[in-house]
Amino acid sequence: MTVDPLQDIPDIADIHLAHARIRLQIRQTPVLNDPGLDEELGCRLYCKCENLQRTGAFKFRGASNAVLRLEEEGIDGNLATHSSGNHGAALALAANLAGRTAHVVMPDNSSKMKIDAVRSFGGVVHFCEPTHESRKAGLDALAREGMIAVHPYDESSIIAGQGTAALELEQSVPQLEQVITPLGGGGLIGGTVIATRAWGVEVFGVEPAGAADTVLSLERGRIVDDYRPDTIADGLRAIVGQRNFYLVQKHVKQVLTVSDDDIRRAMALFWRKLKMLIEPSSATVIAAVRNHPELFAGKRVGAILSGGNIHPSGWNELTADASTG
Repeated sequence: MTVDPLQDIPDIADIHLAHARIRLQIRQTPVLNDPGLDEELGCRLYCKCENLQRTGAFKFRGASNAVLRLEEEGIDGNLATHSSGNHGAALALAANLAGRTAHVVMPDNSSKMKIDAVRSFGGVVHFCEPTHESRKAGLDALAREGMIAVHPYDESSIIAGQGTAALELEQSVPQLEQVITPLGGGGLIGGTVIATRAWGVEVFGVEPAGAADTVLSLERGRIVDDYRPDTIADGLRAIVGQRNFYLVQKHVKQVLTVSDDDIRRAMALFWRKLKMLIEPSSATVIAAVRNHPELFAGKRVGAILSGGNIHPSGWNELTADASTG
């Protein structure tokens, strides 16, 4: 059944309610600014460090909101979702805290670290082929078994939960001119545009060039759902959701793309300046700001770093040949 994107889209009140609901369960992550990074990028960059969130990614915000809403509504049962890793781990932990079990459909080429994380939080992993259709079919099968399907990004409670990161960012740095987020399925950027509209900031999204389905969808005026992603940013390989595509069309200033080499250089740069490991999906925003001085130079820019779930050995392998110059 096709989802009507005009239905069940959260508003700013839903994001404030989500924040009140989840605030004792999440970490209010720090916002970091580094003069050396500012000098390198030519702007004032304020990084919302969701790589320090519980489970290592912003996804715990949306997952917590979804599960706690089910608790409020008295809806019992185990949960099911599909994920490349971060949402699966987040839902596994949120479900575990509520005495439930999350079943997670994961591509069979998912990173071992992310598979292990889902299992460590009590989740049950179901492997599928690494395609959008296989992930969706796996989730549909679990739902037919009676599990409660929690979509990883195209669901009102998830979008509202993800929007709490931007809400905290704006509260920490109230005079931002721009906000930039990674863009995969779109739950983060969807929540961000809702949370920031009252402040009048420009919102930008970033996709890897090898997973630029949203850019192509914007060009064609419809979601391109047969896209085959090829990028090191495994967290951004999802096809944009219908609600989120509508929000991107209406409210996002521009969706930028960066190459995998750009991402590697950004990961290395961030380590050099802040001594912090971020995963490739997070590094897209650093890469985009670096590549587009015509958009960001001299501005106060908020960047949401989506996650830090990368093993140090994998980080070393990805960035071994990356030049930060």
